[in-house]
Amino acid sequence: MSRLPPELSAEAATIGLARSDAEIAAAYPVMRELRADLREAAFVSRVRSQQQGGYLLACLRVAGRPVAVAGFRLGQRLSWGRYPFVEDLVTLPAHRALGYGARLFSWLEDFAARQGCEQIHLDSGLQRRDAHRFYERQGMEPIAYHFRKRQDAPR
Repeated sequence: MSRLPPELSAEAATIGLARSDAEIAAAYPVMRELRADLREAAFVSRVRSQQQGGYLLACLRVAGRPVAVAGFRLGQRLSWGRYPFVEDLVTLPAHRALGYGARLFSWLEDFAARQGCEQIHLDSGLQRRDAHRFYERQGMEPIAYHFRKRQDAPR
């Protein structure tokens, strides 16, 4: 049973891409939960810069206010075909376990299908066990480790 009145339920939420500076800025409090080092003054310009490379920012709004966001971009690889790669997916802590994340993920699946994608991909930090359980509930499966090597600054 939902803990919210019907007008605040996940089913009543609206989802769409943030297109204006105001819509992007409104997503900052949610994104800050995942990207704590991100500064509000730079948020809109960083998103706009990433949009030059195809980044899209979807917002799930309840009563007009974003409570969950997903940042992603479409790509294509020999191994995966066409796919969205989810870079950011987060729900405000007070709104978790209410169906908003699942509703946003379902929207991503529908968006991907409309774009001719057969898979959705994302990376998640090893420490984010709650997120991993959420992704598995959405039907995702862990298939790889992601490796990196930091390069020394040029001398």
